[in-house]
Amino acid sequence: MAQATRHADADDDGLQRLRIDLAYDGTQFAGWARQPGQRTVQGEVEDALMRVARLPAVRLTVAGRTDAGVHAVGQVAHVDLPAEVPLGGLARRLNGVLDRAIRITGIAPAPPGFDARFSALSRRYAYRISDAPYGADPLRRHDTLAWPRPLDADAMRRAALPLLGEHDFAAFCRRREGATTIRTLLRLDVARQPDGVIVADVEADAFCHSMVRALVGALVAVGEGRRSTDWPAEVMARAVRDPAVTVLPPYGLTLVEVRYPPEAGLAARAEVTRAVRTSPTLSG
Repeated sequence: MAQATRHADADDDGLQRLRIDLAYDGTQFAGWARQPGQRTVQGEVEDALMRVARLPAVRLTVAGRTDAGVHAVGQVAHVDLPAEVPLGGLARRLNGVLDRAIRITGIAPAPPGFDARFSALSRRYAYRISDAPYGADPLRRHDTLAWPRPLDADAMRRAALPLLGEHDFAAFCRRREGATTIRTLLRLDVARQPDGVIVADVEADAFCHSMVRALVGALVAVGEGRRSTDWPAEVMARAVRDPAVTVLPPYGLTLVEVRYPPEAGLAARAEVTRAVRTSPTLSG
C-alpha cells in the first residue's frame, strides 16, 4: 500500500490527496463537469471512485474543464480520500469499471500544496484539421476535423504570431459576467504534419470558454485565403466578439498537457492563482 499523504488543503484530518492523470475520448460525453441528467467524464470517474473505494461521495477537482466532445490525453485532477483507502491497484480497479472511453493513466499521492486547478502554470491543447480531398483518416475521424477546402498552414502560422503574449481575448471568448478575458498565450504554432494533417498547438496560462476553437477558426479563414494574415490580430484588438470568426467543432480539440511548477512552488502558485480567480474583477 502506498504511503498516505496528509494535506493542509484537504477538507479534514485523515485525508490523503491523490493526483489522478487521465485520458478520454470526449465523443459520447457532455463535457467534463457533472451535470444533472447528462453523461460526463467527471460523473463517470466520481461514480467509479465511489464504487471501488466504497465511499458515499467524492469530489474531483480538475485542471481544465473540457467542453462536450473535447478529448484529453493529459488531463489532471485531484481528489481527497480517506487515508485508509488502499492505493495499490486502484488505477487498475477503476479502469476495470470505467467505460473504455476513459482511462486512468496514473494515480499517486500528490505532493504537498498540490491543487490540480490552481497549481497549474499552463494548459496545452492540440487542434487537428485534415484538408485532404478524402477528409479525415477513418481511424482519426473522432479527433480530426475534415475541412473541405485546401489550407495554407504557413499563412496560418504567420497570422498566429501577433496573438502571442498577454492580451484581452474577448473577441475569441464567450463572456461571463464579472470574469476577465485577459490571458497569456504562450504558444500558438500551426504546422502540417508528415501525414498531411494540420495541427494547431496552443498553450496558455488559462483559457476562457471556446477560446481555442475560435482562435483556430480565425486562422482557418486566413489559411483559406478569405482573410489577410493581419486579420486575427485586428479582430483581437477590437476586443469584441466578431461573428465573422468561426468557432470550430469541439471534436478536433484535445487537451494534451497540463504544466506545473516544481514541487517546492506548488503551494505558492496555487495561492497566487486562487487570489486572481476569486477577485471580483479578475475571476474566471
